Amino acid sequence: MSKTPEELLAERSKRLEDAYALRKPDRTPISLNLGYMLAKMGGITCQELDADPEKAQQLLEQAALYFQPDQAVGLGAFVSAPSVMLGDRLSKWPGYGLPPDKPMQFIEGEYMKAEEYDEFLDDPSNYTLRKLLPRMYEKLDGLALLPRIPMLATGYPAFASLAALNDPRVVASIEALAKVARFHLERIPVAKKHAQRMAALGFPTGIGRWGAFALAPFDFMSDTLRGMRGVFLDMRRCPDKLLAAEEKARKICAEEAIAACRASGSKFVFIPLHRGSDGFMSLEQFERFYWPQLKALVADLVAGDVVPALFYEGVWDKRLQYLRELPVGKTTGRFQSTDISKLKETVGDVLSISGCFPASLLQVGTPQEVRELTKKMCGILGKGGGFVMGANSSMDECNPDLVKVWCDATREYGAC
Repeated sequence: MSKTPEELLAERSKRLEDAYALRKPDRTPISLNLGYMLAKMGGITCQELDADPEKAQQLLEQAALYFQPDQAVGLGAFVSAPSVMLGDRLSKWPGYGLPPDKPMQFIEGEYMKAEEYDEFLDDPSNYTLRKLLPRMYEKLDGLALLPRIPMLATGYPAFASLAALNDPRVVASIEALAKVARFHLERIPVAKKHAQRMAALGFPTGIGRWGAFALAPFDFMSDTLRGMRGVFLDMRRCPDKLLAAEEKARKICAEEAIAACRASGSKFVFIPLHRGSDGFMSLEQFERFYWPQLKALVADLVAGDVVPALFYEGVWDKRLQYLRELPVGKTTGRFQSTDISKLKETVGDVLSISGCFPASLLQVGTPQEVRELTKKMCGILGKGGGFVMGANSSMDECNPDLVKVWCDATREYGAC
């Protein structure tokens, strides 16, 4: 007799919880981040998927029932509307800077100048509000006209500075921010309803899914402030200022992530690691500029009773030993291209492992290749538990037929 959705929900939830907690589940669970692949399955464009949350949810439900994973996620919070509302220069979306059938892309830029470190260090909030945001978002250029807020603490003599709030450019910027706020408030009940619909079909949604976002302090400075070229020059030209800025960034990220997790009810903080992999910097540079600050951020988050969910992008073969310094069982790690045997051997008793399966093979591989690699990964990474099968990168371009083979093979070979 087939199992009820309630039974499947309990079974899948326990399987995921056990794996993330370094316990041995009944078998290796599989989690699908389907993203824009749902558009391909539904015969619509990425832009149409992005713009229609109900259609996106219907396609997610159909995909979950077809693939029968332990968890399935669609676009989630990654939709274009807020970026369009703000005139976002940091990203391009289907129909907004990109063709309707192309997935979202991040656009790196140098928004903080090398000579502005002192301004950032002196007052990150003021600098961000009045300089960074107007550069990053077309619709927020009016924020550059705002008065320095601390002066209001002097009382009525400073009130005249508030006249700037009547400037049409300031009003337009504040209205743009309010529009984004309303959008997110309207999406909260929709997201809750969609989670309930998935649960009614037997699929958990909250386990391992992040309720907050943070960046490694080095990536905070590199990704969105100085850009890769700028920050690598800073490592040589003004290393002390870069390190001081990273310390500021660490505190900002930790405080915001903990608060966001408490507000969302999810304990997982997603931290994509963009510049820490083997190819970006030497071990000496890693030990000075990247690892100590990341480890401190992880410690802050763990102390705040949340779970850092780190995405180790690229290859981390030469850095795996550092991960043994992380608190045991307190973090999760999604890996992209790290050697799976070294990975399991080095950190399998320190953190749960997810990802690792090459999305490229799910695009252009053969069913036999998919089955063989699935069997190998279940045998190595799944042995003893602590592993959640998943793609190593975006599934946007994956072949649904190969994804079905992958899911079936994981159930077949996933006994721990």
